Amino acid sequence: MDRSYINWNTDPVIFTIPELSLPFQVSIWGLIIAAALIYFGWGKIKPEPVKGKKPQDPELWKAALLAIGAFIAGQLPFLFISSPGFQSIGPIEPRWYGLMFAFAFISGYMVGGKMFRDAGRTQQDLDRLLIYVLIATIVGARLGHVFFYEAEFYLRNIHLIPQVWTGGLASHGAAVGIIIAMWLYARNTPGVSFLWVADRVVPGVAIGGMFIRIGNFFNSEILGMPTEVPWAIIFERIDAMPRHPSMLYESASVLAIFLILLWIYKKYKTDPPEGALFGTFLVLLFSGRFLIEFTKETQADFLLGAALDMGQLLSIPFVLIGIWLLWKKVNWSKTGGEMKNG
Repeated sequence: MDRSYINWNTDPVIFTIPELSLPFQVSIWGLIIAAALIYFGWGKIKPEPVKGKKPQDPELWKAALLAIGAFIAGQLPFLFISSPGFQSIGPIEPRWYGLMFAFAFISGYMVGGKMFRDAGRTQQDLDRLLIYVLIATIVGARLGHVFFYEAEFYLRNIHLIPQVWTGGLASHGAAVGIIIAMWLYARNTPGVSFLWVADRVVPGVAIGGMFIRIGNFFNSEILGMPTEVPWAIIFERIDAMPRHPSMLYESASVLAIFLILLWIYKKYKTDPPEGALFGTFLVLLFSGRFLIEFTKETQADFLLGAALDMGQLLSIPFVLIGIWLLWKKVNWSKTGGEMKNG
């Protein structure tokens, strides 16, 4: 019986700006010097704080003058000293995946900001956490892909590991990285415990994960297995076979998880028992990931033909940790307002 399937062939590039030639070579070391000058100069041009008023940013003309002056000062020494540089920019090709990645962090930041304000924490506390999580997500996701899925290749080509833009990010690696970042943040932030921080990070991770998987959809990656279900999609950039849209399954699942976490958060009047959100997140996210993996193509060649793939094997420990947290660590009798800082 013939069926009509959705055909997906969207270009992952949003638009292209052609290569731009510069009239002179720009020194890379000079740009680093300029960034340092701007960093230290910003405090000099920033208005003095006034008690009882919101801190003000420098006037626009002062900021522009600082940037131009720092750029010139950084480049001048390298008119006489040899330095690596570039004389053209582009082509510049913003991609849908990059846009979705940005949406992921913006949405996570907004959700985390609301939860931090509810708890009476400062904006500075949130901004520090963002830096921790941002670095940990990128580094963890990249190293997770390298070691979990293509270790043999990258051990022969170590110089390619930092090339994140070539593709290859693993959600399990990102999870490990974020957990380490939360632990480091809690250790260096008075008045909060690891579980308190984790409870306020995972809702943002969930809503951010939705955008990341939509980005995978635009890239026609994380492909599902061939199928004849009515909602199958033909990814024309890959082949002509109807497949499970596995990345959309994951996107929908993390959106549902976000709503569940939000319900728990509201049920306890914005002060849930420590570990409740984190434990629930681990159990639901990685249980869902375990099940959705049955619809995916196997990513690790050495596991072809195995009963479980790498994504499922890596999910099991996270599910067990989540169950242990919910069973042993969460005080479910706690009511809203009983804040416990570690």
